[in-house]
Amino acid sequence: MKQKYSTDMSPSERAALWRQRLFEAEAGLTRYLTETRGGQDIDDWIAVRSEIFADLPGRGAEADADDWQRVFFRAQALMERFLVSRYGHGELAAWARAGAEVHRYVEAGHGRGALDPILRVARQAELYGSRYRVVEDGAERAVLEISHCAIWDYREQARARGVRLTLASPCEYCVHATGANIAAKGFAAHHELTEGPDGPGCIWEAQCAA
Repeated sequence: MKQKYSTDMSPSERAALWRQRLFEAEAGLTRYLTETRGGQDIDDWIAVRSEIFADLPGRGAEADADDWQRVFFRAQALMERFLVSRYGHGELAAWARAGAEVHRYVEAGHGRGALDPILRVARQAELYGSRYRVVEDGAERAVLEISHCAIWDYREQARARGVRLTLASPCEYCVHATGANIAAKGFAAHHELTEGPDGPGCIWEAQCAA
């Protein structure tokens, strides 16, 4: 049976997805600060944003996916530290929900139902070089299995480069963000964290809400 979709991305498409993820996360945190905190810590947030958007790589034909990956990861680390240091780990879910509202508008739909949000998760897994497979690809229900989440590997590489990490596990934020993104697209999200021979992973399901 011919595959009806692909998660393969060109270098420019990979760079574009890193930029979109950066936009979703940053705009989500701005939205969180506006709606939940009444603009609290504005001066500090503006200072953090200046770090986030400093020394950006090129775009278009000059886009380098690896450079944009480093920019995204640096930004994510800065935002996690900003949020957790002021409001605590318990607010990660609220930030994720705010980011998911941004995602709802900027992530294009392709008419594939539940498969659309699952393929977005698959493309994110592809960005890091994770091992994964689409287990079910229906419009009513779609399932992705990540047998090895390479975010864990990249975190250690980033730590070796001197990036300060706030969270003990990438799942502390990623689970909230992935579930909220699926829900923002109108589907029920279910997940399971796994630990197998290939290392840490997860299973994600998107299903049409009853």
